[in-house]
Amino acid sequence: MKRHIIILIAAVLLAACGQRQVDHPTLVDAPAPIWPDYADVTIPAGIAPLNFNVDGSDVERVDVVARGSKGGQLHVQGEWADFDIDEWASLTEQNRGGRITFTVCTLSDGRWKQYRDFSISVSPYPLDDWGLTYRRIQPGYEVGGDIGIYQRDLHTFSEYAILTETAVPGRCMNCHTANRANPAQLTMQIRGEGGGTLIQKDGRQQWLDTKTDSTKAAGSYAYWHPDGNYCAYAVNSVHQSFYVGRDRRIEAYHKFSDIIILDTRTNELVLSPLLQTEDQEIFPAFSADGRTLYYSTSKPCNVPAEYQKVKCSLCAIGFDAATGTYGTTVDTLLNAQQLDKSFTLARPSYDGRWLMYCVTDCSNFPVFHPEADLWLMDLKTRQTRPLTEVNSDDTDSFHNWSTNSHWFVFASRRGDGQYCRLYLASIDDRGRVSKPFLLPQRHPRAFDQAMMDSYNCPDFTHTKVSFDAHDAHRQVFNGERVKVKIR
Repeated sequence: MKRHIIILIAAVLLAACGQRQVDHPTLVDAPAPIWPDYADVTIPAGIAPLNFNVDGSDVERVDVVARGSKGGQLHVQGEWADFDIDEWASLTEQNRGGRITFTVCTLSDGRWKQYRDFSISVSPYPLDDWGLTYRRIQPGYEVGGDIGIYQRDLHTFSEYAILTETAVPGRCMNCHTANRANPAQLTMQIRGEGGGTLIQKDGRQQWLDTKTDSTKAAGSYAYWHPDGNYCAYAVNSVHQSFYVGRDRRIEAYHKFSDIIILDTRTNELVLSPLLQTEDQEIFPAFSADGRTLYYSTSKPCNVPAEYQKVKCSLCAIGFDAATGTYGTTVDTLLNAQQLDKSFTLARPSYDGRWLMYCVTDCSNFPVFHPEADLWLMDLKTRQTRPLTEVNSDDTDSFHNWSTNSHWFVFASRRGDGQYCRLYLASIDDRGRVSKPFLLPQRHPRAFDQAMMDSYNCPDFTHTKVSFDAHDAHRQVFNGERVKVKIR
């Protein structure tokens, strides 16, 4: 027993020796050059620690003290600000609805410098979802490759693979979509040879062939009806063209696109002539009550030559889940021709209050457009505005809501113009939006330099996704598909 006490004391002393005393630091009247930029962001209590690096080639050591306005304090010292997960969670919970202030000092050439303090807010709104799901893909332009669908615990730094290219070699996975963050109901598509559409409900995988003589192509860009009985898809073909002699490299476009709804109970497609026209209908999304289907539509153009003429209006049509029938009229919420913009990726909040969408100068594929911004419509008043609080000078798109509709995630190329990274922001009952923060990482700078993938199609997941990749491999390669029928 005595030997154990001595070892414990020695360990404590060694730990104490690892931290140098910050004596008489030189005060610097400037913000600390931290990365990521977490100053003045709003976070949910219990989020993974906002670890950060302090930039500077001469920085030998970083000392950070975090103090809560409602109590509690953390002190870390090392190569970067690396907070203990449990201690951080306790501090944020204690300061829910308050603020945490950070004092940052750096050691260079044996001398300490102390920068101006910065603060973050801890939102009174919880983030009840377990984590995020997303696709990771290298920012190249090949078909297939090292693609994977992953999930990340938002309260720690743990990431788990759901399905990767190693499980289904040579296949391109996309459009992984859960029903309002409920992973018990999941769909995704495998493109190309041997492709198919997955419907997973309550752990059972079923692979469908959704292409018919009436629908031109397999389903993609999915969105579930809230009752889980229906899932809407766009049927289209995606193409790429490359610029020559410009600062932009690629334009993606669709030569045709229609919208279908799959009844997942009967594997029947429910069609409407209003959603299968010569125009391109794309990106379906059901309203919170399931009575409305939002989508984008553009006039046919000679693409890629006339790619700048591709401008999508934002529309809505009724849907009756009890009878499986559409409304008879289309409501144009935002007219592309009148406003000379393109409106895509409509995502209604789950409380029925807001509609978030993407605005570009043209295109029905905004992720490659640097001018892509997020906008917000108040569904009570139809008033709409750009989300200047979160938009950047580069692409902002691929957004989705948390289950309580007080948080959203989106992908942005703002860091370097090449890689999409994930950002989160909050919204209150009055529509006020906070400054977004980069998805926390254990060692931010090292992770960013080592990560060679872009994030896209992010979404929240209420619980950890349970998915049998071995079963998926077997079903993808056995070639067996359930053929859908037209109702």
